[in-house]
Amino acid sequence: MDSIPLSTLFIILAILLIISAYFSGSETGLLSANRYRMRYLAEQGHKGAKKTERLLKKTDKLLSFILICNNLVNISASALATIIGMRLYGDAGVAIATGVLTFVMLVFSEIYPKTVAALYPEKVAFLSSHVISPLMKLFTPLVFLMNLIIKGLIKITGLKTEMKANHLNVEELRSIVNQSGKFIPSAHQEMLLSILDLEEVSVEDIMVPRNDIAGIDIDDDWKSIMRQLNHAAHSRVVLYKGNMDENVLGILRVREAYRLMLDKNEFSKETLIRAADEIYFIPESTVLTAQLLNFRSNKERIGLVVDEYGDIKGLVTLEDILEEIVGEFTTSTAPSIEEEVTAQSDGSILIEGSTNIRDLNKLFDWNLDTDEARTFNGLILEHLEDIPDEGAEFELNGLKVTVLEVADNMVKQAKVVKL
Repeated sequence: MDSIPLSTLFIILAILLIISAYFSGSETGLLSANRYRMRYLAEQGHKGAKKTERLLKKTDKLLSFILICNNLVNISASALATIIGMRLYGDAGVAIATGVLTFVMLVFSEIYPKTVAALYPEKVAFLSSHVISPLMKLFTPLVFLMNLIIKGLIKITGLKTEMKANHLNVEELRSIVNQSGKFIPSAHQEMLLSILDLEEVSVEDIMVPRNDIAGIDIDDDWKSIMRQLNHAAHSRVVLYKGNMDENVLGILRVREAYRLMLDKNEFSKETLIRAADEIYFIPESTVLTAQLLNFRSNKERIGLVVDEYGDIKGLVTLEDILEEIVGEFTTSTAPSIEEEVTAQSDGSILIEGSTNIRDLNKLFDWNLDTDEARTFNGLILEHLEDIPDEGAEFELNGLKVTVLEVADNMVKQAKVVKL
């Protein structure tokens, strides 16, 4: 070693530092690369992405190889720097070489290459994969031996070696959608997030309540039935006899009733009953994702929601579920959240009692409880356990609520101020 010129030693040391920087940057670039994008590019035929994906499938071997190479290079550089230091400064050169090499390696072989790799992970990963792939095959016996030793140490220490599957959960998917930025338009982001939320919402949360179902009692006089058909606000109405809860006959398409009207000889209560579709019942606890699939498999668009005792709780349609994804349709006759909520100049909010709690939570980012009540009126009655008088004030989930109007045993309107 004494016969080797100092200039040659400096050149070798510089090469070792460059190799160390390469392995440090490669480690960061490969592990920082977006695996899902790598998979997509690999499917598109990108050679660098294919190699990168193959390397990332064996992360343990990849890390072992990079660390082995990096440590070999760093130890060699340290020994070489010590020799150079002793040649130049004698025994004091050991300390000088250690200090200088530590600074140079930290800056040029660690921090700088890793920072660059973190900024451009894909480019670094693609370039590194072409070099590391053949080198890993060359060093396979050494990597295998190191992994064998490491697995033995893990077994001795009693650590679990089971790796969790690399799948995204709902919250991680939601985070990805929120961070997609300009790549996904905001309107599409909202729809994707709404789809993820369907699993947490049941038909009971979006159904038309039993009292608001448009129905026709077949026992009514003929003029009343005709009037209800002519002024029907929906394309379908529920036919029942006497009491909807006890004797539901079917769901009548208003358009079919109009067709029957053309032939007065065929237009009667009996033909209306025959023209009605069979009732499709839905358990109240059914989540929207399941019900969307049920509608498709059963080729239905509307159903009556029933509780565990078979009593009718409400009505839900395919359009109701789609509105949870894309927003309310302009053809809806139900009042929108904007019509039920009015912001005041003093910062307070006037809220109709029939307003859906989930809509309020979405609009104002509140956290009102939706477990027991669907409407703001129901939430107030549940909280107070009584029907309040007009002017009553109370606190509810960080909100100051003042009851403004009470009628028919219901809170019709209330004023809310966030505390």
